[in-house]
Amino acid sequence: QVQLVESGGGLAQAGGSQRLSCSASGHSTDTTDTMGWFRQAPEKGREFVAAIYWSGFTYVADSVKGRFTISRDNAKNTVYLQMNSLKPEDTAVYYCAAGSPTTVTRPGSYAYWGQGTQVTVSS
Repeated sequence: QVQLVESGGGLAQAGGSQRLSCSASGHSTDTTDTMGWFRQAPEKGREFVAAIYWSGFTYVADSVKGRFTISRDNAKNTVYLQMNSLKPEDTAVYYCAAGSPTTVTRPGSYAYWGQGTQVTVSS
């Protein structure tokens, strides 16, 4: 079974930055060719944030475009999310996902998920 482990997160101030990472283990590259980030605020559905293909091609949600950057290190089986210019509305649990999704923005398209890490942005 593929395991995804997130690190980073925590408290930040509005306008500040945080960097999340997610490392995959016990996997094959065939099932983790796409890795992404979703977030979920209380009483809200899981929202797409960004995704990256093995090749490095990225797709980023309009809500974070220009502020968040996704990248990956294939040798380390790790994906990163650099979050700049944070806003209080960015507060959520952030989840790492991996798989071969047919639709990169749909949570149900991903086979593997991390446990999530809390990001809290104060005003």
